[in-house]
Amino acid sequence: MSLKPNEQFVRSIIKHYLKYDKENPFIFISALLAFLGIAAGVMVLMIAMGIMNGTQKEFTKKLFVMNYPLTVLPVEENAINDKLLQSLSEKFPHLKFSPYYTTQVITKNAGAVQGSLLYGVDYEKESKINSIFKKARGKGKSKFKVVIGEGLSFEMDAPKGEKVTLYFSEQQAAGFGTMPLQKRFIVDGVFKSGLKAYDKAIMYTTLEAFEKLLKRPKGIYDGLHIYTKNPLDEIDSIKAALPKNVLIEGWWQQNGNFFSAMEMEKKALFLVLLLIILVASLNIISSLLMTVMSRRSEIALMRTLGATKVEIRSIFFRLGLIIGTAGIVAGTLLGTLGIWILKTFDIVSIPEDVYGTSKLPVDLLMSDFGLIIAGTSIIILLSALYPAKKAAQTDPLTVLRNE
Repeated sequence: MSLKPNEQFVRSIIKHYLKYDKENPFIFISALLAFLGIAAGVMVLMIAMGIMNGTQKEFTKKLFVMNYPLTVLPVEENAINDKLLQSLSEKFPHLKFSPYYTTQVITKNAGAVQGSLLYGVDYEKESKINSIFKKARGKGKSKFKVVIGEGLSFEMDAPKGEKVTLYFSEQQAAGFGTMPLQKRFIVDGVFKSGLKAYDKAIMYTTLEAFEKLLKRPKGIYDGLHIYTKNPLDEIDSIKAALPKNVLIEGWWQQNGNFFSAMEMEKKALFLVLLLIILVASLNIISSLLMTVMSRRSEIALMRTLGATKVEIRSIFFRLGLIIGTAGIVAGTLLGTLGIWILKTFDIVSIPEDVYGTSKLPVDLLMSDFGLIIAGTSIIILLSALYPAKKAAQTDPLTVLRNE
């Protein structure tokens, strides 16, 4: 189907203006810089957002394991017991439960001292919901055994099979006075979660050890860990089945401040990097204005030959869109290539004890990619409007009189 005459005219002029002009090389260079600036901005935004998302996803995966999907906590004493556990198991047979005791202890061995959080767990139930614990646990028969993190094991010089002394806040009689309760535990296993802070702070022992040493009543627990693949979907239904003297928390709520900070950093980074595209858009404005100024006589001649203001406006508006769109396409291709290179090759190494992985995690979400394209497109559209308006306002009589 043939194009309308005005459309043919607009396209032919655009092709003419996109060509390199020997008499005005700076116009072409300015347009080229605008193209490169937008391409670089889109590429950097894609890679930066991908790294932010990848890092957040990696932290989420680690925290999901060590913090458990859902945790039931007591509001009153004796609220979490075997009766509640049995009731939840019957109502939600697809979920996995692990009751626990918890207390703070001081670990001592070979002259080293470290504060830790000790969990008393059922080894079999805990193994079903905690893959890190399952992999590390040993087969020792003693009730006084602990599974500790790699960081704590290193600091205490306590490999598997070694013994460590745990000091509790409870007091025991010693002569005419008292002293903190202490007990020697055998290291039954060493786990590695990928997060150094957890590996140094968390220890696991048996329920029987708590009941024997700390006189905890059997069948009454400090909390209940729940495993589900969809905690966000399950939390409301579980909450409805719980009595009023307990509450339930998701792992994302327990680490809310951390993820809120990451989200804020992500938004701040997006806005800062968007300034690169904003600066590049200024090159589009300057390039189009330079084109308008250098082509004033041609614009006036076109107007006298019958070209309308709408056609003149369309020519320069489309010029800006073409430069910007080409930059977006080039930036998307370069960004995709950059992400593939970072994922495929171990170019950037990061400290594993800080980030939980030694390989730079990159994962660009489609929602973020769409936001990048939308933000860039809006800037380009706004950048092309003013030069197009100025070109359409060119007075042919004034220009031709001066010529």
